[in-house]
Amino acid sequence: MSCACKKPGTTCQCTAEKVSIPWKRIISAAVVAVSAAVFPFPPGVQIFLYVLAYIICGAEVFFRALHNMLEKDFFDENLLMTIATVGAFCIGEYPEGVAVMLFYQVGEALQERAAGRAREGIIRLVSLRPTFARVLENGTEINKAPEQVHVGELIRVYPGERVPLDGQIKQGNGWVDLSVLTGESVPVEKQPGEEIFAGSICVNTSFTIQVTKSYQESAIAKILEITEQAAEKKSSTEKFITRFARIYTPTVVSLALVVAVLPPLLLGQEFSVWISRALVFLVVSCPCALVLSVPLGFFGGLGGLARHGILVKGSSFLEQLSRIDTLAFDKTGTLTCGQLKVLSILPQPGFTAQQVLYYAASAEQFSNHPVAKTILQETAGSELEPVISHQEIAGEGIEATTAQGILLSGNERLMKRYQIALPEKRPEGTCLYVSYQGNMIGMVVLGDTLKPEAVRAVKTLQNGLVKRLVILSGDQPDAVKKIAAQVRIKEFYGNLLPADKVTRLEMLIRQTKPGRTTAFAGDGINDAPVLARADVSIAMGGLGTDAAIETADVVLMTDELHKIAFGIEGARFTLHIVKQNIGLALGVKSIVLVLSMVGLAHLWMAVFADVGVALIAVANALRPLYYTPNN
Repeated sequence: MSCACKKPGTTCQCTAEKVSIPWKRIISAAVVAVSAAVFPFPPGVQIFLYVLAYIICGAEVFFRALHNMLEKDFFDENLLMTIATVGAFCIGEYPEGVAVMLFYQVGEALQERAAGRAREGIIRLVSLRPTFARVLENGTEINKAPEQVHVGELIRVYPGERVPLDGQIKQGNGWVDLSVLTGESVPVEKQPGEEIFAGSICVNTSFTIQVTKSYQESAIAKILEITEQAAEKKSSTEKFITRFARIYTPTVVSLALVVAVLPPLLLGQEFSVWISRALVFLVVSCPCALVLSVPLGFFGGLGGLARHGILVKGSSFLEQLSRIDTLAFDKTGTLTCGQLKVLSILPQPGFTAQQVLYYAASAEQFSNHPVAKTILQETAGSELEPVISHQEIAGEGIEATTAQGILLSGNERLMKRYQIALPEKRPEGTCLYVSYQGNMIGMVVLGDTLKPEAVRAVKTLQNGLVKRLVILSGDQPDAVKKIAAQVRIKEFYGNLLPADKVTRLEMLIRQTKPGRTTAFAGDGINDAPVLARADVSIAMGGLGTDAAIETADVVLMTDELHKIAFGIEGARFTLHIVKQNIGLALGVKSIVLVLSMVGLAHLWMAVFADVGVALIAVANALRPLYYTPNN
């Protein structure tokens, strides 16, 4: 079954509009055909009624076949059904001709209904497209199309309404529903100064929002663009089915012609017998079960993952995702929270932890360095030591002068510069040394913290999903080693520049078995080169992250690591269903084709092998849409 409305460069209208199913025509044709079969009409009237019933239910198929032939698409299921049913009429099998067309139309209608349900998982994203934005101009609200709103303008969104554009909250404090964007069912509290994304819903309060991105650059616009293009990116399996159908269909038409003509000519048998067998051969050979169920299976897989906040940019990437053998992680922002925190404070004898933190914050109070911000967060609201002068030494730390003497806060190089004796025992990780009046008073150990679910997520991946897990990080080797030990990943590399990450990933790709893939999971911001090089690139927390949406093949709309395993499981389940459908269709058709050659298959059996198998395959193809992970 092909979509007649699809044109290059356009979105298929079947995905945007409800498909019209011709139940009235099907029922009318069935009533006329049953009347012809049941009531004792004269032969001429009976034939007329059968022809009328055929025209009512089969005219659409006939004209579709004619249209496709004019478009040089000579061999499709419409042409095969037309040839088979008209042929049945030619040999006097009027009831069978009408019945085959009726069953075919019923099957098509049921397939459309099932296909519509499969589309809903992705199509519902289209409903996120905002229709208007309330722009505040001189205290007055003016409705504008989102495309007409400029960056910097203020908009207002009321409770129950969908946010039309990405922006920063200026007024309002309340809950926001992000479920359609991220798959997260629990509303998130938002306050002034925080980001808010188009497509989210204001739950209990109104917000005044300053637009930070044009509609074209907003997260939801990019998600919609990806969604609309995803179906056009066919997997290798889908491409095989398309090529298979183009070769398969003309081949079986030629074979049917041979079956109809050669035995009567060579063996002197009746033409009507072999034409009937050829018609059965034609009906069975319709490849619609394959042509429909395989793309629909992938579409269901894409929709099922999208419902859980896993955006796959096409069925080709879904297939690649199912074949992952090696998975490399970035550390910061992927396995860890991506924010420095004070892990511990180690005072020297005679000093307290509070004193060490107090003097460190006093030295760092005028610095914009991330380390300084972390220290100052720990002492927020406290009165610090007054500083007379302040000097930031690049790559080393801070020298501050107070009324009582020199205050130092920095790394080992800064201490050596001022000849400050370092402690014999030094902790692993980022360490801030604090010295006052020429004496070491203590150390502040800083580091990134592991995400709460990281250990469980990695364990799930190691439990039969991925054979090889690796960490590729630009951080210091000691820090990488510490995180690797916590998540129990044995292979890790630190101190890597972006180019080094690409080189290391290429080595992993070369070591991966043929037919399997190597994936990289990162935050999508600083890892664009390695994301682009991976067979499958997975961006964490893609909502609002431009680089992630642009570069990655798979975007996790939240930072939830367990969704990597969910995505792999869902992709593999989808491929399993697709292979089931291929095996079912080819297996049943092969059996009935052989039976038709020896005269043991009737036209009714052919209808089941075509329409019946297609319905079973379509129903099976819906399963990925509702897939639930085992873990």
